[in-house]
Amino acid sequence: MDIFDPAYAAELDKSDALADLRKEFHIPTRGDISGQTDDKEECTYLCGNSLGLQPKRTATYAKEYLQTWATKGVYGHFTKSPEQTLPPWVDVDEGVVPDMAKIVGAEPKEVAVMQTLTGNLHLALCSFYRPTETRYKIIIEGKAFPSDHYAVESQIRLHNLNPKDAMVMLVPNTPMRPILSTKHIMRVIDENASSTALLLLPGVQFYTGQYFDIPAITAHAQKHGIVVGWDLAHAVGNVPLQLHDWNVDFAVWCNYKYMNSGPGAIGGFFVHARQSEQQRLAGWWGSDKKSRFSMDNTFTPIPGAAGFQLSNPSVGDMTFLRASLDVFNMTSMKGMREKSLKLTRYLEQLLHEMEIDKGTFEIITPSDPKQRGAQLSLRLAPGMLDEVMKVLEAQGVVIDERRPDVIRVGPAPLYNNFSDVLRFVNVFKEACVQAAGMRQRRASSMSGATRPVMHEVGGEKRGWSEIQ
Repeated sequence: MDIFDPAYAAELDKSDALADLRKEFHIPTRGDISGQTDDKEECTYLCGNSLGLQPKRTATYAKEYLQTWATKGVYGHFTKSPEQTLPPWVDVDEGVVPDMAKIVGAEPKEVAVMQTLTGNLHLALCSFYRPTETRYKIIIEGKAFPSDHYAVESQIRLHNLNPKDAMVMLVPNTPMRPILSTKHIMRVIDENASSTALLLLPGVQFYTGQYFDIPAITAHAQKHGIVVGWDLAHAVGNVPLQLHDWNVDFAVWCNYKYMNSGPGAIGGFFVHARQSEQQRLAGWWGSDKKSRFSMDNTFTPIPGAAGFQLSNPSVGDMTFLRASLDVFNMTSMKGMREKSLKLTRYLEQLLHEMEIDKGTFEIITPSDPKQRGAQLSLRLAPGMLDEVMKVLEAQGVVIDERRPDVIRVGPAPLYNNFSDVLRFVNVFKEACVQAAGMRQRRASSMSGATRPVMHEVGGEKRGWSEIQ
């Protein structure tokens, strides 16, 4: 059967073991997205790598929380209402940690749900980055997410060190192939082993969608006495993780992407059991519950990751996360990964077989399924991005962009299906044809000009020949 036939996609959806989970989510209509409110068809939402959709049970759980607050006031900290899903607020973190630990492959005592991603990263670096005269460097990727870069740079400066000396950047061999192979990463680790204190990498790279070999890289760095931390913002709820078994020292993440807990949702924090005695910044919520309210100003850390908590967590945030975790509990990371691999394989196949001018776009995400999660990143020919996004948005197709020329397509297995993928490719082809035509007309109108067409790369204006 023709893979572009809607009946083919429908047949794949029919045999999808996770198909019913789509009903657990609110999916915006095309009218909601395009502004044409009379269009009640579901939009094609492939942006879970940026912000996950809202589970339908979120509103129900939020209503329970608000009702408890309204009727119990401060007693909500210690009294559970019959309709309340989570424990009393004083124990609210314990109501989500066990299920969160399952998703990241950890023991419950190794996980805390707390703070935000960058806040947790700073807390982890305060504990684990202990530079000495000889070992003071931090290895990160050259295209790290900005907040990670800022956090590392500022932590280095807090130790009165110069980031130019103390930051080692992992840079791909060629900018046009922005993938960091495990071999390349290990080589950089080896070259800087004697002077490196800490390695920080993303589990899944936000720009390319590359899924790093966490266990192999962790073991290699630790062999040299290097502390290893991972930013799992794009990995948690996306790919299978086994943080305990992989012997990761620490990890941090957010819960608003594949974890579907709402914009700016509370974050996650992992500290391996063998590192639980690590020095840390202290806050009252990390102190032993038996003495938490004694107010004697004696900090007795809770064993494990919970001892790294600072303030009492937002019950609203915990409520939203609980709603998402209950959907996750209807399947498994193994089942989700199996579907995710099928979705991205179908997407990749459609893109490869799409009849369109060569050079219109290229997939920069690794072709090896083991080296990617749910996201494929497509780099468009220069000058096409704005028009492509305009057409996609008008047709109710939701993805996101990374300028100057990359779009990220992330079919999330909890709520996306094969028909979503097919519709994206059909609309994307239409968008590319329109954008290429507009680009060609612009080029023709400038054919007599002596000034070359310039494109913005990394904040600089450069010619296409320079970029290639």
